[in-house]
Parts: sequence; structure tokens; C-alpha cells
Amino acid sequence: MITQKTIPPRAWIEMGFLALLWGASFVAVRVALDEIGPLTSVAHRVFWAMLVLWGAVAVMRLPLPRDPRIWAAFLLMGLLNNVIPFSLMAWGQLHIPSGLTSILNAATAVFGVLAAAIFLADERITLRKAIGVCLGFAGVSTAIGLENLTNFDLGSLAQLAVLGGAMSYAMAGVCARKLLPGQPPQLAAAGMLTGATLIMLPLAWVVEGPLTLDLAPAT
Repeated sequence: MITQKTIPPRAWIEMGFLALLWGASFVAVRVALDEIGPLTSVAHRVFWAMLVLWGAVAVMRLPLPRDPRIWAAFLLMGLLNNVIPFSLMAWGQLHIPSGLTSILNAATAVFGVLAAAIFLADERITLRKAIGVCLGFAGVSTAIGLENLTNFDLGSLAQLAVLGGAMSYAMAGVCARKLLPGQPPQLAAAGMLTGATLIMLPLAWVVEGPLTLDLAPAT
């Protein structure tokens, strides 16, 4: 097995662009929350993304999986990688700044290292990883502020909810490795968002009412 020791310039550019998109999503969600509920925002988010990705799958002519276990894995991935983290973080944004939400979301990398070490045989903790995890937890603790945990209030609960979403992201990464090996990423993403949509549409409808497109332009 070849271990890559460096990151090429193109990968840095792609990661920067991804960070811009991912970070901007917190701002977009917070704007939408002024008019719709957190579950409804998640339902819109996964439904429209699902349609776009299935369009990409159709254009690329990717073969659909026939194994029912793959579709069950898509449903589980939709729960872990979309429904739980999106819902927890959207609710959290009602009570803490979006900037803090995005910072706490970065704990996904820390939890991902730990989850991989526990559940994946080829992802053992090394000294460098252990140092990184410790630094990551130190950063999260600084962002939260230990006084916010001793003086527990709704803002503290919101921060823990965001961290719960980050933990769910980490578990989704492990499940993807175990349950969806060899699946094209475009197909895996489309299937995952389909599973999330099947969960979120009825959940948002029951809890917050029917979805509507009669929304302000900003939303």
C-alpha cells in the first residue's frame, strides 16, 4: 500500500472551495430559519440536492445497485450523514451564532479519527493522530468555554447538539467505508440523500407542517 505524504496544489484548491461551500451553508441555513423551521430547512436541503444528484447520475449513466442491502445502507447513511447532523445543527443555530456552529462542526475531523480507530482495523491511532485529536479537543473546549458547561443553559445545549451532529458525521464516514465499498461517490451521495428525503419529508410535515414554496426570496 502506498501512503501519500504530500497534498498537491490542486487538492488544496479543491479543499478551499469545498470549505467555502460548506461554510456558506451555515449562513444560508440561518437566513432560512428566519422564516421556516429547522426540520423544514433540512427537508428542503436534502430534497433539492437529491434531484440534482440523480440528474448527475443519469447524465453519467451510472448503473443502479440491485442489492437491497445497498439501498438499506443508503437509508442509514442518509440518517447519519444528513438527517441527524443537519437537524441538530439547524436547531443549534437558533440559539448560538452560525460562526460558532461552523467552528464546532470542525470537530467532525476529531471524532472521525476516533471512530475510525475504533471500528476500522486499518485506521489505528498513531502518535501524530493522538496529538492532533488532543489539539482538536482543546480547540473545541476553547470554542465552547468550560464556563458554559458549568453554567448550563439553552446555548450550552445548542453547542452540544452541534457536537452531536459532528459525531454523527464521523459515524457516517465509518459506515460508508464498511457498507458502501466500491460505490461511485455520485451514486452514493444520490442514494444517501434519497434516504434522507424519505425520512425528512414526513418528519418535517408532521412536526412543522407541509412544505411550501411560498417563501421570501432570501429564504
